[in-house]
Amino acid sequence: MLSQSPETGEFVLRRTGMSDIPETKRAPLTSARASLREIEHRRSERLLLTVPIRVEGVDRNGEEFAEDTRTIIINRQGARIHLKRAITAGATLLVTTLLGHGTAKFRVVGPTQPITGEGGEWGIECLEENANVWGIGFPPPKREEGMCTALIECRKCHSAKLMHLSMVEHDVLGTSGLLVKECEECGGSTSWSYSEPSTGIEADEPGASLPSAETLEVQQAGANRRVHNRVALQLPIRVRSYYGTEEFTRTENVSRGGVCFASDKAYEVGEFLLITCPYEKAGHNIEVRGRVVRRLEMQGTGRKIYGISYER
Repeated sequence: MLSQSPETGEFVLRRTGMSDIPETKRAPLTSARASLREIEHRRSERLLLTVPIRVEGVDRNGEEFAEDTRTIIINRQGARIHLKRAITAGATLLVTTLLGHGTAKFRVVGPTQPITGEGGEWGIECLEENANVWGIGFPPPKREEGMCTALIECRKCHSAKLMHLSMVEHDVLGTSGLLVKECEECGGSTSWSYSEPSTGIEADEPGASLPSAETLEVQQAGANRRVHNRVALQLPIRVRSYYGTEEFTRTENVSRGGVCFASDKAYEVGEFLLITCPYEKAGHNIEVRGRVVRRLEMQGTGRKIYGISYER
């Protein structure tokens, strides 16, 4: 990695390269856990490098902006950058390095950290194949370097495909749980997440108790998962998404493994959320990362029931 000394202003470079594990012994990446374990063996050269940049584009409110900011990580394909402006996944940005190396168009892949009042961290991918906007000569790429393969599913039409993902796409999918990609069946950009087996849930009868997080949790054949007792308990909670939404609601039931709550907001199965349960405005709150494992429409209300499984 490359870091700057606060005393001298000099940069010290240390590269992180490919693992010495033979490529023939690397398993294909077909799930979230496998991807997180194995992607480090197939990475492109990646530098922890702060590069001053100017970013121009259109924000989430449709307003044009130009913001001077910095990179957090750069690689051959793109970068992680910090922005105060809220932007949209799939948008196009014009990035110019303030060191004078060049300008190129980048696609916003998605958030790599939750958005806060201070701004957010985003993964961006260069749209110009031969652009060298960073002014750094990366070594020639090896076969399929920086790519992983994952089985992902369109959350609109539920078609599943085995796709190659870039390092930037992998980072975004591994943090927020969602990617915006083109879907041939839907004819446009849709949200995609990891495709995993799920169990069906019968529709609730009027007045019936809401399903627990364990009932909603994804079940894999032969999996040996610990079952936690659930309690029908309404607690105040705060729910934050990586895309900047925040809401305060109440649980329907809770357990050590997750929570279940109703909301009028749209979260996708596979998406990661940050849950504070219970939430006290003036208290000491602990935020836990959880994954949406089930979404059930509440007919005639416009609301949805979400089952959240805490990340272990």
